[in-house]
Amino acid sequence: MDTLEQMIARHCAPALAGIKAAGLVSCCRKKHPDIEKRISQWNAQMNQKGIFFEKLSGRDCRILLLVYRKKSLEEHLQRNDVNRLMDETGYPQGGIDARITHLKKRICEAQGFPHEIGLFLGYPPEDVEGFMEYGGRNYKLNGYWKVYSDEYRARTLFERYTKCRDAVCRRLMSGYTLGQLFAAA
Repeated sequence: MDTLEQMIARHCAPALAGIKAAGLVSCCRKKHPDIEKRISQWNAQMNQKGIFFEKLSGRDCRILLLVYRKKSLEEHLQRNDVNRLMDETGYPQGGIDARITHLKKRICEAQGFPHEIGLFLGYPPEDVEGFMEYGGRNYKLNGYWKVYSDEYRARTLFERYTKCRDAVCRRLMSGYTLGQLFAAA
């Protein structure tokens, strides 16, 4: 059985390690009843290193958790191509906090899931647009996301993310905690 830290590492290791702006994980409250407390602890340990744990939603029995590198995510969201798509999907101009607040609202209101969340996760905007246009069909490659544009670049990133995930998970299995791995980094 996976611990909460192992599950977060499996889904968010590249973000924790700084090679991706953000990661997303859905956690079961029943399986992890101390999750709110753990989120507070991780933020206390890692915010000064630029790593943040943000609860996007917490209805019912699941918590949707965004794990991100604040500076990296801010820079990514300010790119012209990303910013244009965020404007088109109704996100406010301004800082990361306003945009995350709007994302939380979209998640709560959405019939389904807001596809522009891929922008927060560092997916190429052309792939987010492709997913929105084709409804998740007609992609070139399916990995950490569905790829509609540069398949070679995506394969390279997927391999890098997998190596990072595997390395972080091995360290957790050998007794380290997320705080030990990333609060001191």
